[in-house]
Amino acid sequence: MSTYLEWRPKPADIPDKPGVYRWLDASGRILYVGKAKRLRQRLANYFAALETLPERTRRMVTTASTVRWTVVQNEIEALQLEYSLIQEYSPPFNVRLKDDKSYPFMAITLADEAPRVMVTRNTHIKGARYFGPYPKVWAVNEAIDLMIRVLPIRTCNDTNYRRAMQTGKPCFAGQIGRCGGPCSQQVSIEEHRARVDEFVRIMETYDRSILDDLTAQMQLAAIEMRYEDAATIRDRISAFEAVLAKSAVVLPDKADADVYGLAEDELAASVQLFSVRRGRIRGVRGWVLDKELDVDTATLMQQVLQDVYGAQEQHPAREVIVPSLPDDHVALEEVLTKVRGSRVQLRTAQRGVKAELLKTAQFNATEALKQYKLKRTADFVSRTDALNDLREALGMAEAPLRIECYDVSHLQGTGVVASMVVFEDGLPKKRDYRRFNIANTTDDTDSIYQVLTRRLAYLNTEEAPKEGDKFAYRPQLLLIDGGQPQVAAAKRALDDAGVGEITITGIAKRLEELWLPDDDFPVILPRSSEALFLVQRLRDEAHRFAITAQRKSRSRDIRSQLADVPGLGPARIRELLNHFGSVKRLRAAGEDELLEVSGIGTATAAAIRTALSAGSSGDGR
Repeated sequence: MSTYLEWRPKPADIPDKPGVYRWLDASGRILYVGKAKRLRQRLANYFAALETLPERTRRMVTTASTVRWTVVQNEIEALQLEYSLIQEYSPPFNVRLKDDKSYPFMAITLADEAPRVMVTRNTHIKGARYFGPYPKVWAVNEAIDLMIRVLPIRTCNDTNYRRAMQTGKPCFAGQIGRCGGPCSQQVSIEEHRARVDEFVRIMETYDRSILDDLTAQMQLAAIEMRYEDAATIRDRISAFEAVLAKSAVVLPDKADADVYGLAEDELAASVQLFSVRRGRIRGVRGWVLDKELDVDTATLMQQVLQDVYGAQEQHPAREVIVPSLPDDHVALEEVLTKVRGSRVQLRTAQRGVKAELLKTAQFNATEALKQYKLKRTADFVSRTDALNDLREALGMAEAPLRIECYDVSHLQGTGVVASMVVFEDGLPKKRDYRRFNIANTTDDTDSIYQVLTRRLAYLNTEEAPKEGDKFAYRPQLLLIDGGQPQVAAAKRALDDAGVGEITITGIAKRLEELWLPDDDFPVILPRSSEALFLVQRLRDEAHRFAITAQRKSRSRDIRSQLADVPGLGPARIRELLNHFGSVKRLRAAGEDELLEVSGIGTATAAAIRTALSAGSSGDGR
């Protein structure tokens, strides 16, 4: 592989101005669209030595045959042009939002003669005013049912409306009390329009002053002995109180914010949007996107905001709260301000109720990402595709029905513990999980060699596995958390054990590549492939299990517990053990006894007692 792209332009030929750049392949297909404050500086990052580039970026630039750019006047124009090009060409290396569901909205067709309230998933009805999105259809139906009891407006479809207006007979929904439009023959077009305006105002503001008006009307009706009217108004008051009760208050009454949570790993990202209007959460929406190139959180957030607001499906709130501010957030603020028609502030939140809401959105994004990954891994078709893709990518004779993944965890070289997790048919088999304590080791490669030597010793190639002898089942694939050195150590253990026909591969740190023994170049799995999702889950599960095992080991290791105490180094820990003569006596020692040891002060003695007490409680679990 050449160190540099042979066709790269001279730096002097690239304008040092704001602009948008496009990477194209030999057929002219646009692979990636990006923007830059300074084109020359940004593109220089791509034209660095190929071995210094992240693997996915290297794959993109080596696939491309040329790069083109368009100079613009400022960052705002660059944002707008970048978005329009991404929407038009859908470049494969740009992130793409994928709604995890189609959300229902409450829509009021303000452009109609007699506006109608309805449930819809179509966000492009001309002249409509939208509220939501709502998490479920029943939630928006419930909101409409309650609101039309407060302010009856039209609910029937256009066909029934026209027929009722032509014949002078109430529409069917009006006959059963479910429609309050002019077609019910109970209200004029002008009176209905006034009701609609009030309906929209309430949905926008949740203004409680309507309760005072309704209460006064009910009392007047009662005084005038119009008891049926008073009862109807009473029901409207109850309905409106229910509307207010079902709308969670999370911020001050006048707060208007869109709060974004974002969780990501090397392959995908999950976004959660909490729409807050007048202090209440009015809608929750989620997306999942596949990441083709390595981009930081701030850049990812900028692309998400462009996608959400650029399509005009949703107008930004006065405040847009994000976990990380994009570098060009000032220009992005101006773009969002134009979309909204009034000032938009883009910010993050560090403390207070907005920070708590941001934390909640972040938590929901994390959970949504977990569910997305689990759903892909648990699906039978996806699992089959993943195993077949792995077989093909690694050159195996058959799909790896049993995969064992190994990871090593330690604390600054001490308390070394290795984990073995097992997946069969693409699903975890937790009863076969194992952990290995490693007493003496020089480094991670030595740890891998020791672990695999111990594990492979259980394989019996002549006899069938016995029931309950879980180590005897033969894996088709061994995954090692590491690169070429760790894979070489695993291969040495396999050779020394005399066990053949087991494929070994290493998982690079960022899950961008798989390393086979004696190969100079890694195996690159497509970022959206099911195989890579399975490999990622195996790596994560092995890492989780190793960390858990290592922590349990630490809780039993008094030296590890004392190493966490500020001011205690190896020499003082050794002096403590020598002074008390045994671990049992040291655990039982009080603070006064600890102060007798040279170099131990009051604060250190208290910290030692706290550490040993926590360790003792951990041993008992």
